[in-house]
Amino acid sequence: MNDLKKGNAIEAAQQFIAQYFPHCDGALLAGSVVRGEATETSDLDIVVFDHTRMASYRESIVAFGWAIEVFVHNLTSYKQYFHEDYKKARPSMPRMVSEGIVLKDNGILDGIKNEAKLLLDKGPEEWTEQTVKIKQYFITDALDDFIGCSNKAEELFIANALAELVSEFVLRTNRQWIGHSKWVVRALLQHDEAFTLHFIQAFDIFYKTGNKQHIIQLVNNVLEPFGGKYFDGFSVGK
Repeated sequence: MNDLKKGNAIEAAQQFIAQYFPHCDGALLAGSVVRGEATETSDLDIVVFDHTRMASYRESIVAFGWAIEVFVHNLTSYKQYFHEDYKKARPSMPRMVSEGIVLKDNGILDGIKNEAKLLLDKGPEEWTEQTVKIKQYFITDALDDFIGCSNKAEELFIANALAELVSEFVLRTNRQWIGHSKWVVRALLQHDEAFTLHFIQAFDIFYKTGNKQHIIQLVNNVLEPFGGKYFDGFSVGK
C-alpha cells in the first residue's frame, strides 16, 4: 500500500472513532494496512477499548469509504482473548494490539501493548510428548490415505488436510505461532523460508500435475526426526 492510501486509511479510522466511539479510552488501527500488505479488498481492523462496555463484541461496518472490522473491549475483557489465543497458538488479538497504530489514547495503551508484546515474545506452549505422538499418528493416517487414494476429488481434500496437519506440526514442534488461511504461509515463512518454499512447491506440483511424490517425500522428511510414520502402538484412552 502506498503512503497516500495508508494515510487515507488512518484518517478514515480516526473519523470512525470520532463518530462511533468518541468517549472510548483508547483505539488502535491494525491489520494489513498497518503492515503495508493491503490489497483492493482489504478492510480496516480497529480495536477499541472502552471502560463503559459491559462485554466485548465484534462488528462489521462500512463507513468513510472503507469496510471496517471493529473489535470492542472494556479494560479487562481483552485479557480473556489474549489467553484464548495463547492456548490456540493463534495470537490474532495480541498481534493486532502489538502492531496497531494509536488512534486515541487516554493513557491505557502502553500497558496493554506491553502485555501483547510479552505474550508474542514468549511463544506458544510447548507440545507434550503425547501431543506430538497424537499429531504424528494423524499425519501418518492422512499420508497413507493420500498414497493409497486413486480418486482425484478425494485426493484434493486429503492433500488439503495434509497441508494443514504438516504445517501445524512443523510450527508447533518448533514452538512457533500457527495461523489460519493466509497466516499459515506467513507463519511458515517467518519460521523457515527455505522449508516453506519447498512446502509450497510440493503441493503446487500435485495440484497442477497430480504427482504425489513431492508431498510424500516432504511429509516423510518432517516425520523422520520423530521416528518416521507412526501407527504401531498408538493408543488413546486405554
